[in-house]
Amino acid sequence: MTAPLAASSIDVSLGEVAAALALVAIAGIASRSWHAGLEEDIGIAVVRSFIQLTAIGYLITVIFDEDSFVLVLALIAVMVVFGAFTARGRARGVPGAFWPLLVSLAVAATATLGLVVALGIFDATPRYLVPVGGMVVGNSMTAAAVALNRLGEDVHDQSRRIEATLALGATSTEAVTPLARRSLRSGMITLVDSTKTTGLIFFPGTMVGMLLAGADPTDAVRLQLILLYVLLGAVSIAALMAIMLARRNFFTPAHQLREPPEP
Repeated sequence: MTAPLAASSIDVSLGEVAAALALVAIAGIASRSWHAGLEEDIGIAVVRSFIQLTAIGYLITVIFDEDSFVLVLALIAVMVVFGAFTARGRARGVPGAFWPLLVSLAVAATATLGLVVALGIFDATPRYLVPVGGMVVGNSMTAAAVALNRLGEDVHDQSRRIEATLALGATSTEAVTPLARRSLRSGMITLVDSTKTTGLIFFPGTMVGMLLAGADPTDAVRLQLILLYVLLGAVSIAALMAIMLARRNFFTPAHQLREPPEP
């Protein structure tokens, strides 16, 4: 059964977007008054978000008009590559982190999107695959980056303990498994906690967007549940695969701990 779309759309003018900058000004004032030094970052974030979202809006319009599955795959592939590059910057303590990240994001996107299409939850059309694919890749990127960042820090901090474990005859996999478990938890816990509190502490963006667009509340809730479950599956695949592929990079073929880069 295909998930419902909103019954109507919202017309938003550039003037209304500009008016929302008043809230950004509050963030800038708070940063300046407390000497947090975030004013420049906030300004860059505002400009980049406007340019990037405007550009992707036009691109998505073209993809929707063309109704081309090839263009959808190309867009998701670009998201995966850029996501891997971005996550690598957060996982500097992991040697050769790019390829594990690239593979994990690609597998997470392919597996989850393929499954929801195979189960008939979404149609294999750009209108469904583009936004869902973006959410899957974005959340998977964050989870994998956090997991590998934690793994790199733990290996660096506990290098002597790992070497002692190896000296006692353990393999590299056995020596790093306890750290890998903690890293997996770190990568997944944010989404797990937000899923627990959905509907009690906050309303997720998809649900809010559908309600604002005039959709039936029941349809909005059901679609949000589908997306939450899809994202839980995606982040678990991405974080687990990233850890499994990257943990071997800390060791030589002879199961000796490499000199890790500084996190």
